[in-house]
Amino acid sequence: MAYENGSELFPTAVKILIAGGFGVGKTTLIGSTSEIEPLSTEELITAASIGTDSLLGVEDKTTTTVAFDFGRITIDPQHILYLFGTPGQDRFWFMWNELSTGTLGAVVLVDARRLDASFDAVDFFERRGIDFLVAVNEFDDAYRYDPEEVSAALKLQPNVPVVLCDARDPRSATSVLVTLVQQVLAGVARPSSQLG
Repeated sequence: MAYENGSELFPTAVKILIAGGFGVGKTTLIGSTSEIEPLSTEELITAASIGTDSLLGVEDKTTTTVAFDFGRITIDPQHILYLFGTPGQDRFWFMWNELSTGTLGAVVLVDARRLDASFDAVDFFERRGIDFLVAVNEFDDAYRYDPEEVSAALKLQPNVPVVLCDARDPRSATSVLVTLVQQVLAGVARPSSQLG
């Protein structure tokens, strides 16, 4: 496609948030799907986080995102997904408001071993009316729950999909993003009388 003068159209940029609690795999998911070297603000966890950040369930974690992660996926010449990963610690939640501005939708990535760490992320997107899905990152040592069990445990609305994934696997992680985009497009296609 081009303008009448022959110049190329700018591609449509679609912003997607990858959100969730501390240590659920957000940086990993972006890294496994991005076509570019992801921008990552991973820093070493230091003694300064003692008493501030809970490492319960992720005791072996040595780094953490302190601002955001960024990746890109070109769908076609007219459509590009920009992925923004949120920081997971409570002390960086003030950034979520800024990062969520202009987003098409969000993936709430959860760790089935620590579902309680996901309530705040789910609440964040529900309160703002941002389309989201829940992706359960199936860690090797985690119990395997059915999507319906996760939905019930998180008290999700019936229209919020729950998918299972391995954030390390590019095909699995990309499938999560495809499901989110399909969900958002289906919502846009519904007549306004059916929304609500």
